[in-house]
Amino acid sequence: MTTTHPQQGSNAERSRTRNRQVVLGHIHRAGVMGRAEIARSMGLSIQAVSNIIADLADDGMLVEKGTRSTGRGLPAVQYAVNPGGGYSLGVEIRPDAAFVALLDMAGTQVFTRRIALSNTHPDTIAQVVAEVRDAALNAVSGAQNKLLGAGIVMPGPFGTTGLSGYGSDLPEWRDTDPRTLFQDALGLPVEVSNDANAAAMAERITGVAQGLTSYAYLYFGTGLGLGLVSQGHLIPGAFGNAGEIGHIPVPTENGTVALETALSRLSVQNHLQQHGHGQVDFQSLCDLYNANEPDLVIWLKNAVSALGHAMQIIENLFDPQTVILGGAMPEAILDHLVAHTPLPDLSVSNRPDFDQPRLQRGASGRLTATLGAAALILNRTFTPQVAMMH
Repeated sequence: MTTTHPQQGSNAERSRTRNRQVVLGHIHRAGVMGRAEIARSMGLSIQAVSNIIADLADDGMLVEKGTRSTGRGLPAVQYAVNPGGGYSLGVEIRPDAAFVALLDMAGTQVFTRRIALSNTHPDTIAQVVAEVRDAALNAVSGAQNKLLGAGIVMPGPFGTTGLSGYGSDLPEWRDTDPRTLFQDALGLPVEVSNDANAAAMAERITGVAQGLTSYAYLYFGTGLGLGLVSQGHLIPGAFGNAGEIGHIPVPTENGTVALETALSRLSVQNHLQQHGHGQVDFQSLCDLYNANEPDLVIWLKNAVSALGHAMQIIENLFDPQTVILGGAMPEAILDHLVAHTPLPDLSVSNRPDFDQPRLQRGASGRLTATLGAAALILNRTFTPQVAMMH
């Protein structure tokens, strides 16, 4: 449920905030940039850009990075984002654990922690997160008073819906507004999202979606989620539940099933357990894939077929620059899915002028969504926001 709230105050203050975000975004994407370049790209005077840069430098968000000769006049001073100029807190809440990460402005992990949970009541979680926030700030020199905000990732769907009660959601939270709860507990600006949306935004900050504006991200959690980014902004839907793709029907050899029944971590674990493999964890999946285990090969054959059907839906509905696979699934299996999925001919994405692969692998691992939660805050720092209506 990612909602963005416009800055309150005068038009001048909103314009100042937006200009700061645009300047930071240009410099972040370019790595280093001079004032004249920024002025041209924004349609502002060099003096106006100089004032914005001075303001950001005073706040510690920008640093000088040498000069570059432009052929006439004095060499142009180059500016870069200061990694230590601000920090973002990412929190992922699962039914049995909370994961916390602190990122600097370069998107580098400077603190991570896992906390086992025996109680997922909202008040308990809020207290745990506040305690870990304090531990992170104490552990990272210079982070005090530089927190830009907190991204909170929770399993969807949000609210009571026809998809509630499937085992991966948090029933105690259905009548709680997580944004208000965490904002009060942490005293920070807060963004709340599901895991797929957060992981999608992490790819934009530090992953394969850098430089892209409109793409889809298929996230392997326990089930399967879809994060949609359009013009640099997440598409949350009316209630924060856009992208619940795991429940769409797809045809298989055994009849029509929900997509995540054929394509998810829970799907492959159930398949292997039914064939006598016992409990299968992340490392077991790696080992079985490397051994070319026949039961896993059967699951992969069905999974690429299901993914091919999902690709046709995603591409034709959303027209993305690319579809990215990532999350809690071994890289080797994600690479296999990318290499062997039959891409549909009847698709708007089947075109000769594409400069991106239609399907590619993004980040994987247990912290994918946690880092994505923190990336929600970094993206807001680098990207002017638009108001989303409920």
